[in-house]
Amino acid sequence: MNQRFLSVILFAFIVSAIASFGLYKVVTSRMDANKAAPTTPIVAASKDLGLGTLLKAEDVKMIEWPGDVPPQAIRKMEDAIGRGIIGNMVAGEPILESRLAMRGAGAGMAAMIPKGMRAMAVRVNEVVGVAGFVVPGMRVDLIINAVPPSGAPPGAGNMAKILLQNIEILSAGQNIQKDAEGKPIPVPVVNILVTPDQAEVLSLVTNDARIQLVLRNPMDTEVAVTQGTSMGAILSSALGGKAPPPPSAGPMPKRAPAVTPRPAA
Repeated sequence: MNQRFLSVILFAFIVSAIASFGLYKVVTSRMDANKAAPTTPIVAASKDLGLGTLLKAEDVKMIEWPGDVPPQAIRKMEDAIGRGIIGNMVAGEPILESRLAMRGAGAGMAAMIPKGMRAMAVRVNEVVGVAGFVVPGMRVDLIINAVPPSGAPPGAGNMAKILLQNIEILSAGQNIQKDAEGKPIPVPVVNILVTPDQAEVLSLVTNDARIQLVLRNPMDTEVAVTQGTSMGAILSSALGGKAPPPPSAGPMPKRAPAVTPRPAA
């Protein structure tokens, strides 16, 4: 009887030892996982910041970033203060070099213009501005409608052609904030982002042609190849491919016979 009792006690001891060892391993593994990883101090936004904001001391703070530091992270507050941001930021977000304008560029729309690009104003109305849905951050094509210069096919009439494609809207009026909901904003002027060459072309056509903005999906970056069209071509197509005949001038009027004057008596 005593031997049987001792066997039960020994078996219970072994089972408890195995369970204790397993519990110990679980606890120690969790403790190792919860140990503080090495951190690196970097600069982050201390509050929500809007596009074009000029960073001040109260707008930034130092945080400890665990693990790998994000590429282009700024590690000194003085490297961020006094520079404009080119994208909205939320509180606690690390401030990256790519999200800041160049030092000395200031804030507002000027700070948002990438190097080598230009901002150009275009007058719009509800029709030209796609009923107010052209807001900052959207992409458009620009179509011109004008009378062709001399040398164009006779009877062509007004011609339309896509002049520029996939152009970014930098601001709608004085508003430079991107609207994720795409709410319509009626404005008289939009600023678009163009290259210097495009700015020269656009400067010429704004005086002699009517400009129409065509809204496009920002994910669609394919450049469409078009030949343009004219009023004459549209009317010719509507008439079955035959151009309308020129207006008839009618029969030429008959001239009265010449009368020879008689000599005086």
